[in-house]
Amino acid sequence: MAIDIPTLEERYIGSCRRHGVLPNSSVLSSFFKAEIKKSCQERCCLEIFIDDIKDIDFPPLLDVCMDLDTSEIEAVDLRNESTSEINGEYALSLMRAINQKLRVVHLQDLSFGKDFLWYVSQRGLACQVLTLRSSHFWKLNLAGEFMNMHTLNLDFCSSLTSFQGDCFNCMPNLMCLSMRETRISNLWTTVAALSKLPSLVELRFQCLSHCNDAMTTCASSSGMSDDTADFVLSNRVPCIGESCIGTSDLTDHNFSADNPLSNFYSFDDITNHDAPRIVDDSSDDGEMDISHRRQRYWLSALFSRWNRQLPLRNENQDEEDLLGGASARRTAEGSRKYMPCHASPICYEKHYREFMIASLPNLKVLDNLPIKKIDEEQATEMFSQHFEYLPYGWKHKESVVNILQNREIKSSRLNVRSLKYRPSYRSGKTQYFYARSFSAAKVGSSTWPFLCPLSLSGCRLGGEDRVFRPRQFEYHPSDSSLMVFGTLDGEVVVINHESEQIVSYIPSLGAMNSVLGLCWLKKYPSKLIAGSDNGSLKLYDIHHIGRKSTGIYGSSGCVTFDEFDQLTSVHVNSTDELFLASGYSRNVALYDISNGKRLQVFTDMHQGHINVVKFANHSPSIFATSSFDQDVKMWDLRQKPIHPCFTASSSRGNVMACFSPDDQYILASAVDNEVRQLLAVDGRLHLVFDIASTGSSQNYTRSYYMNGRDYIISGSCDEQVIRICCAQTGRRLRDISLEGRSSGSSMYVQSLRGDPFRDFNMSVLAAYMRPASRSEIVKINLLASSGYAKDDSDQPRPCPSHSMGA
Repeated sequence: MAIDIPTLEERYIGSCRRHGVLPNSSVLSSFFKAEIKKSCQERCCLEIFIDDIKDIDFPPLLDVCMDLDTSEIEAVDLRNESTSEINGEYALSLMRAINQKLRVVHLQDLSFGKDFLWYVSQRGLACQVLTLRSSHFWKLNLAGEFMNMHTLNLDFCSSLTSFQGDCFNCMPNLMCLSMRETRISNLWTTVAALSKLPSLVELRFQCLSHCNDAMTTCASSSGMSDDTADFVLSNRVPCIGESCIGTSDLTDHNFSADNPLSNFYSFDDITNHDAPRIVDDSSDDGEMDISHRRQRYWLSALFSRWNRQLPLRNENQDEEDLLGGASARRTAEGSRKYMPCHASPICYEKHYREFMIASLPNLKVLDNLPIKKIDEEQATEMFSQHFEYLPYGWKHKESVVNILQNREIKSSRLNVRSLKYRPSYRSGKTQYFYARSFSAAKVGSSTWPFLCPLSLSGCRLGGEDRVFRPRQFEYHPSDSSLMVFGTLDGEVVVINHESEQIVSYIPSLGAMNSVLGLCWLKKYPSKLIAGSDNGSLKLYDIHHIGRKSTGIYGSSGCVTFDEFDQLTSVHVNSTDELFLASGYSRNVALYDISNGKRLQVFTDMHQGHINVVKFANHSPSIFATSSFDQDVKMWDLRQKPIHPCFTASSSRGNVMACFSPDDQYILASAVDNEVRQLLAVDGRLHLVFDIASTGSSQNYTRSYYMNGRDYIISGSCDEQVIRICCAQTGRRLRDISLEGRSSGSSMYVQSLRGDPFRDFNMSVLAAYMRPASRSEIVKINLLASSGYAKDDSDQPRPCPSHSMGA
């Protein structure tokens, strides 16, 4: 006699009776649909909409789901498509009860809260497809088990800006990843995180859509199910902001039900066009006053420039455009046009597409476009032209241990054959060669460099705690541990930046406003010049502060010079005899340090006000000026600076200029990332650094040399990134994104300096984007890891150009 096995509906109704609750109509409907599929010999999949389930409905549903392992249900999909509040503990219990039969989980985590998100990220899920829309996290940190997951959709997670270094280690089978309209922007950290995904074949940061001239249809991406594709084609949905593909493109992809890509995008991606939510990150970051203009521009840049829909791009258009330099494509159908939709800011980096293709050789589809052999070849060539895989052109990662062993072996050979063998630079075996090798190895193993804010708060002076607001800073020229910074309140503070101990403190005494100009003397390393925006100019001896002294310093240990109105810059010549001051005028003043007198004022040196004046590092009479009149000029005091030695022009106003340490070059930085290197001998253009502009006329850019004159570092006041480029080739080595102390808080670059004593070290004066936030000095060490990135330097990996056989 056959035993009747109760259906899912019957089991659920029985469980409801035991718990004394009425059956939920949505759950009954889900069970009924599953039974219909079972009777039709179709794949039996159960789809549950959590939105329709109240707390009282969960216990009987859990009873049924506990026994799914013994049922004929092959897979369970859980969907949550509203932001109504749901009990996160019940939802987690339901997922655990379904266990290995959990296939698709689609969540709006605003419904569940932060605790739910933390549990999912730290414990993991057994699902194969996870779609998560969240405004709760800004750095992706997945540490739980996601062994079954092949598709992860993080589209419209509007707070997501970066990754923990090992966030993808827990999902070795992930094939498809989508992060449209997030705030991901750093190419280097993104590639470092994604390289931990051995199975990744499809990646999306935007939709690059082919637009048919006759009719454009809207679909979510390659990876729609057959039913969805048929629905879209039969109804001819007009393009309203999602991925646009021609009907012929659908045949390029496999839309079978068993293909993991078929679950990459659910149909709600086609119909849900809600604008991203702007999240207010509350913080107590202090007192730094940022203008309303800056805040408006930042929000505009974040949600307008990055996420705007760009004009259609012709297939034959030059690759150097705002789509990230996508390679030109030709097909049998002729010229095609592509339109980006819902782009993350990383897509607006120059050569974005080539960088991703060259760095992730296993990738097959990027932003809906398949990667062909010609794309790989072009990406390899483009990468080698515009990027450095490792410092100093190193092609492969090496471990520091191997380099040390090779150096010791070579040293022992040199001792034996010291009279016969003299290694040359070209042979690549000098100590200079090994120093560069160490740098290449260490930088290559620390994609997430060590960032350490200099502790300037809580310093006790005179029995009270002081909170400083730095506005300018300079490294000491001969003592590697010292740094001086001036504050918005007119204070001058000398600090040991290694021990974070204050060495000297000079109060403003009501005589100074914001300190904008600082310069150490070289032959007298205890002395420095400080100038403020109200024109005050003083020379201090930090060894005499607070002591009685004789001579021109008097008892206060300082000399006061004639004021220079609206001062912005001061600089001392190489012999410590003279210094120059410039400001919001067309004039430059020359001062004699020994007697404290102003010698002369040179008038009308530019057509606009002079932002920065700099002496050469070795010639005491040569100096350069940069102005918003778009000119950089070199002058010689020996020739009475009436006519410049030369004039070099840029297309925008010049923010600053500086000499290379050997005075061979002048580095000129104009508004909005126009950075050029000039030959100091005659002003000829030597190199233009390929940095994308933002379109802002107030994006003031500053650049300095690092590692002598080997590299330059560049940052701008409306961006949170420091760019590092080779000073000889212009190739980009690395971008470093600044992150604030609180989650998701962004910072912009006010000033920056390369450490003169330590290779690949620098400091950045950064301020928060948020009004009423204080600025801080951040020390950056590219040779050390931040601690959350795994150090895999002992695992050699070829550079992208070699991985594709070029």
